[in-house]
Amino acid sequence: MLPPNVGQDVFDRAIAEFRQALGDEWVYTEEADVALYRDAYSPFYGEAEDRVASAAVAPASTEEVQEVVRIANRHAIPIYPISTGKNLGYGGSAPNLSGSVVVDLARMNTILAVDDVRHFALVEPGVSYFDLYNHIEEHNLDVWIDCPDPGWGSLVGNALDHGVGYTGSNYRNHFDAHCGLEVVLPDGSLMRTGMGALPDTDTWQDFKMGYGPMTAGLFGQGNYGIVTKMGFWLMSKPKGFFVGRVSMKRFGDMIPLVRTLNYLENSGIISGIPWFSSPALGGYDTAEDREVLHMVAESIDGDYAQLDGHLLSGDKPCWTLELMFYGPQEIVTAQWEFAKRMFRDAVGDAVFEEPGMQPLAPVENPPAEGRLVNYGIPNLEVFYLGARSEAFPRPSDGHMWLSPVIPRTGEALLHSQAVWARFTLDNDYYMGSNVMIPMAFAPRSFMFIIPVFLAKDPQVNRRGRQILRKAIEVCTANGWSEYRTPPAFQDLVMEQQSFGDHAHRRFCERIKDAIDPKGIIAAGRYGIWPEHMRGEPVNG
Repeated sequence: MLPPNVGQDVFDRAIAEFRQALGDEWVYTEEADVALYRDAYSPFYGEAEDRVASAAVAPASTEEVQEVVRIANRHAIPIYPISTGKNLGYGGSAPNLSGSVVVDLARMNTILAVDDVRHFALVEPGVSYFDLYNHIEEHNLDVWIDCPDPGWGSLVGNALDHGVGYTGSNYRNHFDAHCGLEVVLPDGSLMRTGMGALPDTDTWQDFKMGYGPMTAGLFGQGNYGIVTKMGFWLMSKPKGFFVGRVSMKRFGDMIPLVRTLNYLENSGIISGIPWFSSPALGGYDTAEDREVLHMVAESIDGDYAQLDGHLLSGDKPCWTLELMFYGPQEIVTAQWEFAKRMFRDAVGDAVFEEPGMQPLAPVENPPAEGRLVNYGIPNLEVFYLGARSEAFPRPSDGHMWLSPVIPRTGEALLHSQAVWARFTLDNDYYMGSNVMIPMAFAPRSFMFIIPVFLAKDPQVNRRGRQILRKAIEVCTANGWSEYRTPPAFQDLVMEQQSFGDHAHRRFCERIKDAIDPKGIIAAGRYGIWPEHMRGEPVNG
């Protein structure tokens, strides 16, 4: 497939110049090679709308990226940068605009610096979480990384897409934990953000704001340049890791549970990710489970009496919250005792368990219990969730994520449970549980990470796309929006951002037109299209 509005002769000239700049072996035009850049979890598998590249190039340095951008600009060739292309569930390595040339940055995999006194790293886009973790272990450095599920992707790519992790609250939001970008702009020039604007500075990874407007945020979920270096603040290696668990019986107990959690986390008493579960409401297989789903849906007005009566007649708690504390034993033990007192004051019959202090083991001797990501250890364990097993004999071929953000209150969470229960019943589409488990990656909001499963069957995928469209509309009606979304739905989500007659989108488009008038970099990424491509949103 050729890029839109690009003739074969122009495309061939551009490919020849890419080969001259990078070498023949790093320019991919054969169908078998280019097919590797399709989305492995594409919601359009086997359909004409599937996003496909026209070619791919693999530069090895910032200077080569600059030359790729200059060539693309000369010939108006749309390009789509990826770090390692592991963004499964959110588009993989496929471009928003079919026919784009993928710029694969995986060869740029140098760890430029790790400082365990000032606690930062500086890396290129091809550096994976495994790479950085192994470097830290090999050099016995006194720092931890924060990693997502799974850990094979790029630190840079994950952060630019606003990815999240599991350790301390200052590190879980990966873009928030960045400090300093080096960016190749659409004209091929090079810019550094923050203190990097000063030549020969030694504070680039110390002070992200720099002097003047903060420009780094434009490159997160943006298409204004290609990031070739990125700094990250790292967590100092803790002296201990303590886990405590609190359980509550009633559906409505979520309200004081969240209120207390917010106080503890915003006061710095809890340092690790709070982890929710619902032992009593997680099923969907039995008639009783489906009866409970109806009860949840009917609680939309805040009447939990029937649901709580059902829960109190059983032997499982409605809500369980696992709390994680990093630090010396004498400190985290005191923090846990204070947390218990707060929860007991909020709900008198709260129940507590104490798995206690956990060993801080290296990857060659991982802990017997607990998730490795809580120890800053990258892994691929998450793929077991969808693997073929006795309980799951016909796994899906992939998934895409629905990822709305909701207010961090118990009232808002319980309202959302009723909304999603009603959505499940109205659409006859099971969304993973009778209740949606909130994710507390961000200290001041909840997220849902809800899978919509895909197959190598266009009919199944059409149904999945329909469900995701409806779910996004439900989110908008309730004042929620996605924190990230697959390319097939980025226009739809951006369309919902309609305050001030879409003032946010129009502002982003003005920037795009000013610095990238030919629209060569990642056209359509997160709903921002160049001027000559606007007017026909591409929705799932």
